[in-house]
Amino acid sequence: MNIDTLLHYLDLYGYAIIFLFLFLGIVGIPAPEESLLFLIGVLIFQHSLSFVPATLSAFFGAFFGMLSAYVVGRYIGSPFIRKYGKYVGITEERWDKVQEKYMKNVRRTILLGYYMPGIRQISPYFAGINRIGFGSFFFLSLVGALIWTLPFILAGLFVGSKVDINPAYVPYLGLVFLAIFFLFVLINYVKKKKAERMNSPQE
Repeated sequence: MNIDTLLHYLDLYGYAIIFLFLFLGIVGIPAPEESLLFLIGVLIFQHSLSFVPATLSAFFGAFFGMLSAYVVGRYIGSPFIRKYGKYVGITEERWDKVQEKYMKNVRRTILLGYYMPGIRQISPYFAGINRIGFGSFFFLSLVGALIWTLPFILAGLFVGSKVDINPAYVPYLGLVFLAIFFLFVLINYVKKKKAERMNSPQE
């Protein structure tokens, strides 16, 4: 989907399309989530959207997407998802990656998995299949949705206030922010491994 189509849908359906795109992006149907969130911030600054309803639409779209995927995982289960998940981007490779992360830290994966494309689509299904407590999943998903949607929207709002942005370039800016996030994670990971090696007993 190109930016003109996205803007056309926003013009036609307003806040409902924000909710729908974020919802579909979480359950696994491809949608430009980070780019859309950034674009929302830009359009808020340009007075094409209002901050509160746009932000709430994005937040609840992501949050209800997580809850829906959790319910599917809990009550339909792994065989169904492994068989039909490929139609919404849930591949065996992504599935195995999430399984590995869940083995390490379930709560962190639910909370921060929003920031990892592929992981965020599979994480709620996996939580349901493994019967993670609903209360815990609900709270972590709620907080995770907030700390994922709001920073991207605020970034778009801030950058839009400083630079005259053509909406056609917004998808690329969203990718830049995503790349910066992954670089940050990588640097911290390397530092952590280096510190572990330095602190490990010498043979």
